This record gives sequence, structure tokens and C-alpha cells, in this order.
Amino acid sequence: MAHIPDGVLSLPVLAGGGGLAVAGLAVALRRLREEDIPKVALLSAAFFCVSLVAVPVGPSSVHLLLSGLMGLMIGWATLPAVVAGLALQAVLFGFGGLTTLGVNAVNIAGPGILFGLLLRPAVRRARPGLAGLVGGACAAAAVAGTAGLVALSLALSGSEFVPSARIILLTYVPLMLGEGAVTGFAVAFLKTVKPEVFLEQPLPVAEDRGAEAPSPVPSGSVLASRGDAP
Repeated sequence: MAHIPDGVLSLPVLAGGGGLAVAGLAVALRRLREEDIPKVALLSAAFFCVSLVAVPVGPSSVHLLLSGLMGLMIGWATLPAVVAGLALQAVLFGFGGLTTLGVNAVNIAGPGILFGLLLRPAVRRARPGLAGLVGGACAAAAVAGTAGLVALSLALSGSEFVPSARIILLTYVPLMLGEGAVTGFAVAFLKTVKPEVFLEQPLPVAEDRGAEAPSPVPSGSVLASRGDAP
């Protein structure tokens, strides 16, 4: 139910979610380095695939999100990765909606970014076993955050959605356990074979165009040597 369809949410909720998504995308794309694009694309593809496999839980259904793992590995870039996956799912399979794309992206990616940035230093310093436990806790917290935001989005859109919001909160409990286990194993494995994926990456450096601007008159030119240069 993280994929809220079109026609459910109120206009203020849609506008608020869309505004947050646009602002978050601006920050994420500004911080994104060119060499990290393949990693972001790979995680976006993984999110696209795993979130298509929904498991019925009571009157609703749940699926893996991988937002905690993405938050630990790519930080702010989790948002564009989720937006790309959600947009393709809405267009190709009718999952979620285009008008709710901003709200759904913020609900899924927001908690992953938050807890990923908070817990990545602990994962970076820990041994693989302990890092797996921290990664699992990060994933469970991210899922809980998504459940709360989905329920809040529905509750703010109308009092008739409040009972559904309460049920959704309960259906996310088993997902927290499953997502925590999957992410915990993934983090422990990556810490063993490729621990550098959790290192803090430097921000892109803006090109100093002024330093590279050519001189109007080359120092060795004929004009310069004759003193005709202005």
C-alpha cells in the first residue's frame, strides 16, 4: 500500500508531497557525482523489481522497499532512484499513480535517507556482523517511517481513511521484520566483500571556469612583445 493510487489523496496532501519531492530531488541531483550514477541505477532497478512482488497481509499487501539499504549506500540519491522506479511502475503496470508520485516517493525514500544518513557512520566503523545488525535496524526503522507517512497521508486526506490507515500500520509490522533481515544480511555481506560502498563520498567540486579562461593576449604573442597590447 506504499503505492497510493490516483484519486485517493486530497489536493493539499498531493501538493505538499510534490513540493517536498521536487525540493529533495534538487538537493539529491546537486550532490550526485557522475561516478555514482551506475550504483544509483543498479539500486533503482533492484527497488523496481522487488517492489513488484507483493505479499498479501490481511486486507492489504506489502513488499520489500530496500529504502534503508539505499539510504546507507547512496544517501540523498535514494530519492531519484525511488522516483525512477515508481514512475516506471505507474506507467508500465499501473501501480500507484502519477499524481501521487511525489507523495509516494517521499513516503518511501524519506525515512530511508534519514535513517541511512544517521546510521551510516556506525555501519562504516563496525565489523561485518555488527554492521549487519545496524543495517537491519536501519531498514526496520525506515519501513516503520514509511508506514507512518502512508497512514498520515491517508488520514490527512479524509476522516473516512482513518480506519484504513490504522490497518496499514499493523500490516507493516511483518514487513519491518522481513526487510530488516534482508537488509541485515546484505549489509554484512557488503561489509565483508566491498566495505568501501559505505564510505562517505565527497561532494562534487564546481568547475573553476575563471581559472581556465584564456588570456585575451598570449604572453608570447607578437603584439605583447612589441608593447602594442592594450
